[in-house]
Amino acid sequence: MCVAIPGRVLALEPDGTAVADFGGTRRSVSLALVEGVGVGDYVIVHAGFALHRVDAEEARQTLELFRAVFDEDAG
Repeated sequence: MCVAIPGRVLALEPDGTAVADFGGTRRSVSLALVEGVGVGDYVIVHAGFALHRVDAEEARQTLELFRAVFDEDAG
């Protein structure tokens, strides 16, 4: 199973990567597969690559779904 998760872009780097925030964890993400990403945008990330942009509401809904699944799994 493959899982992609939304992250919020905090900074754009000159090498074509971005620093993205995933619930408090910051990671470097390749932007090679998407165009027009800016600081503050949300991107869906899998295996270190941003696959596409999503709006803030879609990102929020996806993150809530992940939290619900993990909370239920932990209980």
